[in-house]
Order: sequence, then structure tokens, then C-alpha cells
Amino acid sequence: MSSYFTRAKDDLAYNERSFVEGKGHFVDDIIKPGSLHMSIVRSPYARARILSIKGGMTASDLGAKMASVGEGATEGENNVIQPVFATGYVNFVGEAVAAVFADDRYKSEDLLDSVEVEYEPLKPVVSIEDAMSSPPIHPGLKSNVISEGWRGKDFPDPSSPIVLEDVFMNNRIATNPIEPRGIVTDYDGKMLNVWVSTQSVHSIKEGLCEALRLNPDSVRVMQADTGGAFGSKGGLYPEYVIAAYASMKFRKPVKWIETRREHLSSTSHGRGAKGIVKIFAEKSGKITGLKGEAIVDAGAYGAGMGEFASRFIASMMTGPYMIENAHVKSTSVLTNKVTLGPYRGAGRPEASFFIERMVDKLADELKIDPVDLRILNSGDTKFKSPLGMEIDAARPFIEQAVKELDYRRKAKSTRNIGFSFFVLVPAFAPGETARVKAENGKISVWLGGNSHGQAHEVFVRKLVNEELGVPENLVTLYRGDTGKLQSGVGSWGSRSAMVGGAAVISACRKIKDEVTTKFGKYSTQLLLSGTFDAYVNEEQKGSLNSFGANLATVDIGQLGNVKVRDCAAYYDVGRALNMDMVIGQIQGGMAQGIGQTLHEEMAFNEDGQLLTSSISDAGVPLAEDIPNFEVKVAENPSRLPHGAKGLGESPTIGVPTALARAIERASGKRIRNTPIRPEDIL
Repeated sequence: MSSYFTRAKDDLAYNERSFVEGKGHFVDDIIKPGSLHMSIVRSPYARARILSIKGGMTASDLGAKMASVGEGATEGENNVIQPVFATGYVNFVGEAVAAVFADDRYKSEDLLDSVEVEYEPLKPVVSIEDAMSSPPIHPGLKSNVISEGWRGKDFPDPSSPIVLEDVFMNNRIATNPIEPRGIVTDYDGKMLNVWVSTQSVHSIKEGLCEALRLNPDSVRVMQADTGGAFGSKGGLYPEYVIAAYASMKFRKPVKWIETRREHLSSTSHGRGAKGIVKIFAEKSGKITGLKGEAIVDAGAYGAGMGEFASRFIASMMTGPYMIENAHVKSTSVLTNKVTLGPYRGAGRPEASFFIERMVDKLADELKIDPVDLRILNSGDTKFKSPLGMEIDAARPFIEQAVKELDYRRKAKSTRNIGFSFFVLVPAFAPGETARVKAENGKISVWLGGNSHGQAHEVFVRKLVNEELGVPENLVTLYRGDTGKLQSGVGSWGSRSAMVGGAAVISACRKIKDEVTTKFGKYSTQLLLSGTFDAYVNEEQKGSLNSFGANLATVDIGQLGNVKVRDCAAYYDVGRALNMDMVIGQIQGGMAQGIGQTLHEEMAFNEDGQLLTSSISDAGVPLAEDIPNFEVKVAENPSRLPHGAKGLGESPTIGVPTALARAIERASGKRIRNTPIRPEDIL
């Protein structure tokens, strides 16, 4: 296996220095003699009937359907499962129709023209509004609604003097990691070996086994260095199933590397959520009730996160506030777009945007300082919202945040200021797995969730050192490998240091007991003198939520161009396992929050054609768009043994809402959508 990599010694170890030195080993660095390179013939239409296909590997060769695995993945009430190859119809631009193979990548790209596909174009459904009013895009369905439900209990409209309603939209955006998706598959007659850029090797294995009906004992999935993911690499994609099938069919290794254009059209998008919110309030500013609806553009099939996302958003629409009455409808609809997937925050930023925009609207209506209004509606005690979200006492945190972010002074110096307050609901349950092995005087560790740029090895070394007394330079975290760790969940939802760290501690304590049992006592020297191996599945139940706040100030030019002047954060991170990593996570997330707010969007025309054709079109912010960040943290240890809380997604929740308010104040125009375009504020 090491022969596939140029760095043989630590070919499966995480090593943060290797990225700095340009020595990372990604999927495209895996070179196996005799490999076939795969290219995909994709639909040029958002919706069409397939009349004929000549050439290539198609659904007639592989009639499998996708498995829905990974973060928030469900199949939906209507059970519209995506076929691996389009079957009868195509339902979004970029859907896989056929595959071709050659002994180098250029030849396989040239072979795309050898496949002839005849289509009968059909009228696509492109927007949420179209989906609600149009005939179903799939034969046999009664509507385009793939899921529908309610959170909370209905209540009679209170006789509140203030009733406000508004409609918001977070448009779709691409995840755009530096490294696109990729996979190498190699079947030796007994075992299917897979190398992939992923957040979860176990999700990929589960998905391949289900889609191709393979025995789990015959599949091994290994992670290559993964150059970013932001939610897009946690689940299964058709290209992975096709590459696996082709390797078994041709008895050759198969490689597929995604192009940037394919990433934009065929990798799951994030956001795509509409919020309709009505709040009831007293003249004092106390919010007495909330009604609303969260509607999600789930894309063409019931896979990925689209079906689940509307329910998740609805559950958080009271935010950190003590609102006693709430009733929110959740609806997910099918459109002729690629399926919706998780993107940083995955429902949390959308819910926060909807409630925070309404709190600012109420503040304007009552002419109350918006921060004072937030404090007024924050509780002094623990609170379980009518929508089911449990939070600690919110008021002590926001009062401290006001001081830490120096809001009062800054608000006097500029009107172009925005403040946001949110609760982070991390993916706490069901916990995570870990394996710790002592052998040859060193410690090896595997985690159920796989690092894709966060440097999990930093907190793993620290925790092993604290638990077992082993110097950090003797501890190595290895990349995900289903052959080394029997089960695992994944790295998403701000969970890795929190639940992954707890699993490492549990495994360390288990191995410590083994040493004590063998020698009658524990010492680091006794541990390193022998061979010990501990695996744990550290289950977690309930929730472990935390608070955060952001502050932003802006200037707006004559052409509507927004310059972010200040962007500050104050988050409760629990115990900071490594402060440099904490600050780096926050700064990176703040840049992404600015990107969504000002620039990023996957735009479609009325024919469902993608208008975003390159990474520059997608609106990724430039260095000159990013201000100096101010980062402060509260360290209130959690109930976990190492005290950590979730963090990674906090900035993508708090920054868009703070920035939207600052732009609203600067422009005098009500902000309802992201991205905020110059024409929206002129």
C-alpha cells in the first residue's frame, strides 16, 4: 500500500507540517500501474426525458440506486432515491448519464464525445415557489413536497400590540474546498480497496456496501489527505459507486478526480432555505410568540440533507431567546437542482438568520437598542424551547459578550454596526469511536471522524499526553481507515474535538486499566514497554449547546460595494484544547461568513442552467475583502472529561446576521436575503 504514495514512512499519518511543506498526499497523488481514468457524461439539461444512449457505461450496465449516508442524510417520506446513473429522465444539470474509461485522463476526457445521448427537454422546476405550484418532477408523486411537519404547538394569536412578519432567503452556495472530490478504487478479486478524500471513511464504506450490495468484509475504505470539505465530503456520490463497480468489472484500478466545473454542478450545495416568520411582542419588547415556516430547496432527489434540513432549521428558530410559544412548519421540496447537502453550519446559520433579522426588525419598530432587546428576551435560567431546543441561561453570556465586544462604546461611534447572538447546536449524539494502540514504544490513534484540514492530531496528542503521560512526539494520529477502526461516525457538526476527544480519553483510560491489570500498577514506561490495544464507542446522548456573539461594522461605497471594517467574535468554547487552533478555526469561519453574506451564490436561470461556471463566479471572497478579526473566547468547561464544546461552525452562524444588520444600518435598506448584492442596498 505504501508504494502508492511517494512518502512511505508515514503514508497514513496526519502531519500538519506536510501541508506547509507541500508534501501532502491527496487522492490524485495515488498512482497505480495499469489504472483506468474515469470521466462522466453529464446531463446538459435540468430536466429531460432520455430517449436513447449510445456508448459508455450506463444504467443498463449498473442499475443501482444511491445510499443516503453521512451528515443529516435521510431518504425522505416520498422515498425518491437517486439512481447512480440517470434512468429514463435527467433531473439536474450535471447528473451522471454515462461513464467512459481510458488509460490516461486526457484520453478519457476525449472519449466523452463518443457517447451519444438523445434528450427530450422538459420544463424544469427551479425555485421553491415553482416547486410548490408545479406538477411533480418525478412520475408517480402527488406533489414536489418531499417532507412536511410541524415543531412546537399551535397557539391562538395573543392579543399582542406588536405583530411583525417577514420573509427571508439564504440562497444556495457551493462548498468549494481547495481540493475537489476524488476517489481511487482497486479490486483484487477478493477485496475492494478504496482511497478517497472524505470526512468519514465509514460513511463511504456503508454507502458502497448498500448501493452495490457488497459484503462489508470485502470493502476497505482509506482516507487520503483531504484538502477541505466544509460538509461536502461526508456522504456518498454516484461517481464513487461507478468507480467501485468499474474496478470490479474491469479488474483494474480506477481513478476519478473531480473538475471545478463538476464540483459546482454535481457536488451537493448548501443553504437554499426560505424562512417565513411572524412574531408577537409586547410594547416592552418582550416576545410572546413565534409562528413560521422553514422551506428548503432539497434538489432533485430524496438523498443528502434536503429532507432533514427543514426540520432541523425549524427546531432552532427561537434562537437563544426565552420565547414561550412557538409553532413552526417545516417543508422540503424537490427542484431540478443537484441534491442539497450540508455546508458549514448546515441549518444553524439559516435558523439564526431568520430569528435575528426579526429581532432587529422588532428593535426598529419599538426604537429600542437591538442589543437591549436581545438581553430582555434572554433567560436567567435553563430553558427548553417549545420547538425542543435546550439551552443554558442565556442572559449572563450576552451581558458579558456586550462588554467583551465593547458594543456600547462602538455603537456610539458609528451607526453602521450589527450585533448577533446565537446558540450553537453541535452534532453531539450519537458520540464517536476511537482506537488507541501502544506498540514498539509509540502510541497510534485512529478516530471515527476524519480530519479534513482541522489538524485533529493536535488535540489527540495533547489528550493522550494528559491521560497516559506519553510525550506528544510519540503519539501519531492516522488517517481514517475502516481496516483499522471497525466503526465510526464522521467529522462534521462542530463535533470532532468534543466527542472525538471524549472517545480518545475513554480509550486511553481503558488502555490504562489494561496496563494496571497486567502489572498491578500503571506507569508510562510500563505502557510503552508492551503492546496494548483499546477500542471504544463512546456514546453521547442529549445535547451540548453553547452560545456565541458577533459584532460587525461596515462602510458602503457609492456603487453599493461593502467594506467590512471590523468583525469580532466572542464564543463559549468550553475548555480550549489549543488556543491557536481555536483562533484559527474562528478566523477561517468568519471569512466564510463574510463570503456567504456578501458574495457567494449558486445562481440558476429559468431553464435550470447554472450561471455560476467558475470558482470566481461562485463569489469566494478575496483577501482584500477580509478585515482584521478580533477574537475573544469564554472558557466554560463542558460536562465532558476534557471540558470541550463545539466551535467550528459558530462563525458561519453569527457573522452573516451581524453583518446583515450593519449593512442594514449603513444603507437604510431592509436586508432579507443572502448574498447581499450592491443593487439590494442602493
